[in-house]
Amino acid sequence: EAAPAELLLDGVVEAVEQATLAAQTPGRVAEVPVEVNDRVGAGALLVRLRATEQVAGLDQAQAALRAAAARDAQARAQFDRVKDMYERKVVARATYDEALAVRDAAGAGLAAARAGLEAAREGVAYTELRAPYAGVVTAKHVHVGEVVAPGTPLVAVASLGARRVVAEVPQSAASAVQASAKATVYAGDERIAAARITLSPSAQPQSGTFRARVDLPAEATRLAPGTYAKVGFVTGESHRTLVPRSAVVERSELRAVYVVAPDGRVVLRQVRLGRPTGDRIEVIAGLARGEHVATDPAAAALVARSSLAARHGQ
Repeated sequence: EAAPAELLLDGVVEAVEQATLAAQTPGRVAEVPVEVNDRVGAGALLVRLRATEQVAGLDQAQAALRAAAARDAQARAQFDRVKDMYERKVVARATYDEALAVRDAAGAGLAAARAGLEAAREGVAYTELRAPYAGVVTAKHVHVGEVVAPGTPLVAVASLGARRVVAEVPQSAASAVQASAKATVYAGDERIAAARITLSPSAQPQSGTFRARVDLPAEATRLAPGTYAKVGFVTGESHRTLVPRSAVVERSELRAVYVVAPDGRVVLRQVRLGRPTGDRIEVIAGLARGEHVATDPAAAALVARSSLAARHGQ
């Protein structure tokens, strides 16, 4: 029957949401309460750094804010007094301008102190690295006692949600894959239709291949990130010979079907199989168009033995 022609490629399953979390502040690792393959909830503690310097910086920022607030209050009160006297023409304009400048400078200093306090609070918060979403820990790059700098990778996490398969498409097939935008992921005996295909607009500089991301449906979360799967990219249409999977006889390394000849004889014939399609499987070699295959191997075996016995009896 007519069926889509597929380009079968190897792919790697990965989580759509995955991240390698890095240090945002320097420090010594104090705690790493997770291990690889641990499942964590959103906001769970992954790494904690010693926060001695950051806490000291926070205390300084709080003290600086209190001092700035006091200077601001004093400058405002002084300005209000000078303004009143200036309106009553008791002091000169220069005195008024000076009080105004002092008030504005004190206000700017207060705003700077508030910003410094927020930065100090962020610095303390950076000493605790937490999971951005529920998922599984896929890598652990540091241990307790290590000193890290900003940008040092600490742990990697992957979401337990949506999955996709990444494969490299040859340049010769990229246009056909882009045009069809259809693919099937084969994982063991399971077939999963792709929800969407995203083909990179540029080729990989070394291999010349185009990276394709095959998004899986939301329910296909049983494929673990990092495992391998086959991806069949639709590139056109072809004719395939399909038989019921129940018609295939498997004996050790033998794969065969019972073929019914025109004279009624039933013969076991070895075949070479391809990919399954639902409850059917492709026969790559061993059958010709128009031949009849017994759908019940057990019954066909009885018929074949009876036919053989009858011929020997004659």
